[in-house]
Amino acid sequence: MRLKDSFITQEIDDTQFLVPVGAEDFSGIVRGNKTAAFIVNCLKEETTEESIVDAMCAKYDAPRDQIAADVGNILKVLRRVGALDE
Repeated sequence: MRLKDSFITQEIDDTQFLVPVGAEDFSGIVRGNKTAAFIVNCLKEETTEESIVDAMCAKYDAPRDQIAADVGNILKVLRRVGALDE
């Protein structure tokens, strides 16, 4: 899976904004924190949910099950707005 090319990101301070620039069904802005930004940045390349969890576990000191839940929640939002190519 990966982030669709028709979505761009911009980081301002500690907030990342995800904006559709193509003819997407979603017309709005998704605002995310550092955790969401890390996940979205991973999705700029072809990856898997498990690979994202592994990368976050290597970077953050948190229980794997909590990280996996966070990744799952962010991916659910990205799917809902049509931001992922799967």
